[in-house]
Amino acid sequence: MAQPSINVQIQTLPSQPGVYQFFDDDGKYLYVGKAKNLKKRVSSYFTKNHEYGKTRVMVKKIHSIRHIVVATESDALLLENNLIKEHQPRYNVLLKDDKSYPWICIKNERFPRIFPTRKLIRDGSEYYGPYTSMKTVRTLLDLVKSIYPLRTCNYDLSEEKIEAGKYKVCLEYHLKNCKGPCVGYQDEAEYHAQITNIRDIIKGNFKASVAHLKAKMQEKAENMEFEEAQQIKDRIGILENYQVKSTVVNPKITNVDVFTILSDETHAYVNFLQLSHGSITRSHTMEIKKRLDETDEELLALAITELRQRFESDSKEIYLPFPVLVDSELRITIPKLGDKKRIMELSERNARFFRQDRFKQIKIIDPDRHTKRLMGQMKSDLRLSEEPRHIECFDNSNIQGSNPVAACVVFKEGKPSKKDYRHFNIKTVEGPDDFASMEEVVFRRYRRLLEEATPLPQLIVIDGGKGQLSAALKSLDVLGLRGKIAILGIAKRLEEIYFPNDPIPLYLDKKSETLKIIQQLRNEAHRFGITHHRNKRSKGALLSSLTDIDGIGEKTANELLKAFKSVKRIKEAPVESLAKTVGMVKAKKIYETFHS
Repeated sequence: MAQPSINVQIQTLPSQPGVYQFFDDDGKYLYVGKAKNLKKRVSSYFTKNHEYGKTRVMVKKIHSIRHIVVATESDALLLENNLIKEHQPRYNVLLKDDKSYPWICIKNERFPRIFPTRKLIRDGSEYYGPYTSMKTVRTLLDLVKSIYPLRTCNYDLSEEKIEAGKYKVCLEYHLKNCKGPCVGYQDEAEYHAQITNIRDIIKGNFKASVAHLKAKMQEKAENMEFEEAQQIKDRIGILENYQVKSTVVNPKITNVDVFTILSDETHAYVNFLQLSHGSITRSHTMEIKKRLDETDEELLALAITELRQRFESDSKEIYLPFPVLVDSELRITIPKLGDKKRIMELSERNARFFRQDRFKQIKIIDPDRHTKRLMGQMKSDLRLSEEPRHIECFDNSNIQGSNPVAACVVFKEGKPSKKDYRHFNIKTVEGPDDFASMEEVVFRRYRRLLEEATPLPQLIVIDGGKGQLSAALKSLDVLGLRGKIAILGIAKRLEEIYFPNDPIPLYLDKKSETLKIIQQLRNEAHRFGITHHRNKRSKGALLSSLTDIDGIGEKTANELLKAFKSVKRIKEAPVESLAKTVGMVKAKKIYETFHS
């Protein structure tokens, strides 16, 4: 597919947090930015009158836009920082590495210290973060230290030195901020139990700590120490609102390439994330057109080789969603949980958004290709023998059996064909019998199409479950159309799709385009039927206000409404005007009724 225009690229951007990248016509980086809402932020560059000339010049040079979707604004900020440092775009402020984002370090020691740092030293210590603000780090550490007393000194607390009595307790011990492990007042097992709970807090698992704090708050409240209880309550609030570390920067995951794949009937989409020194430095999604019935494994193997060569990757480890035959020197990991799994999910999310953008672009640029793809997808999803280019959907509408009506809406090439919509007044059914009403309208609709030799649809959709579907099938049997037209029913509760002679319903993915088309059909049939039902009830109410007059029948009432347009005008009309439509005798009766 050719490069879409900038306008089309903007229209198809997602309304998600992420990072956008502007490129010139040579494919060189112009600018990298972050956004809470990618579509709104990028659109603003092309709709605002920019105060600075440099921005105006940059906007004129933009030839293509790429984006990376992330989970939170904090992730977007971190990813923006990584990409600017890696690629140094011409119009970005140049970021240096002398001040990076803060981390929380649990030091690799016998009695571990916990402190903030901006440097990662690979000595076996644990690092959590990075955080976008040192204030967040200090708040979290203050909270941890208020719950669990920890040492802050940097002494070497080896067993030999403690037993030799080399140290004395300091002021922190007397302030009850530390339990004195330096003199053996706190043993190693107890200290490490605290560290385990602190790890859980930093990771976002607060269950044990919140329970401990709530018990402490209750104790303070019972002792009438309300200020202290309120302080503990505030800490609980911070814990419950705290969000755990970023996906886009993780020191445990160093030089790794991540690949995921999504595919449909005609194309596959492979996302590539490149991680260097624990940070995402590149995201690229490749679109592959299928020629034969290639498997996802075959396509992913081809894409891995191509993308690693294109971007000159020398990573020795790759993360994949399933085993693939690649270079034997590469170490393959298939993540199942934890940080590695979250990185895979981020890659999958970007592949999915890329595919959605492509679908939107195709819909704008090449509607025929979009329709062909959509029809092929529906044929596959619904197990049809031919593409459903012409679909008809039926819905009944009645309120306590009054004025029962039905609606038939028609979609052609996946779009409403409103000129082909039809209303039905139920003629042979007494009372609120949805099954019998459905049987009647389906019979009347297709008997007429057969009599007029009008083309039949490829698919019939019935708004309802097994009962309505069975009723519609009876009519198709009578007309000899069963097996010649595909038919299904959609139940509203769980969006189950029922097929004839199959007791087990089909459940389509909630984001499936096929399901969206069927839901649109069902909702349109419901809207169209309800509108007709309301009009009929309204007209019935108007007629009854006239037919209640002695000597005025339905025919006369219709003539009056046709001439005067409303009952209000009939009430206000002089006798002479009424007489021109219904004669003087009836005109006097009407006039006297409304003016008595």
